[in-house]
Amino acid sequence: MKKIACYPGSFDPITDGHVEIIKRALKLFDQVYVLVANNSEKSHYFSVEERVKMIEEAFAGYDNLFVTHTSGLVVNRAKELGSNILIRGLRAVSDFEYEFQVAAVNEYIDSNIETVFLISRRQTSFISSSQVKELYFHGQDISQLVPKSVVEEFKKKDIKGTKN
Repeated sequence: MKKIACYPGSFDPITDGHVEIIKRALKLFDQVYVLVANNSEKSHYFSVEERVKMIEEAFAGYDNLFVTHTSGLVVNRAKELGSNILIRGLRAVSDFEYEFQVAAVNEYIDSNIETVFLISRRQTSFISSSQVKELYFHGQDISQLVPKSVVEEFKKKDIKGTKN
């Protein structure tokens, strides 16, 4: 039986911290689905399609990684994909309280769901999507913090005149 895991998140945009967690998950599980969550309550800089595309480009050539999206409950989408395992990354102790609550809610929804926490490596523990956007919008080089596909998507948005 294949071990299938889902790594949910907004990935707006995906960062090298996310990439590091995904690569480690790929070593632990037979298949990993990166599940781009589209929460209509949140405002996203990149569309779902753009976020999916950036992740797919960052992981071109990985045959056991799949990228999909959901606007519903992550637990339900994971079950649809044949997974009862959710991957969550922890950057700092401050992340734990929030992630612990999310895991408890997911377990409430389905008692068969398992949450696996992967602690970020020190080199990527300070990176967040929000910080990447903030740095970019203030003219800082983000190329050491995100995959190349993310830098390219930011530049495309600049050309279209949508940079804030």
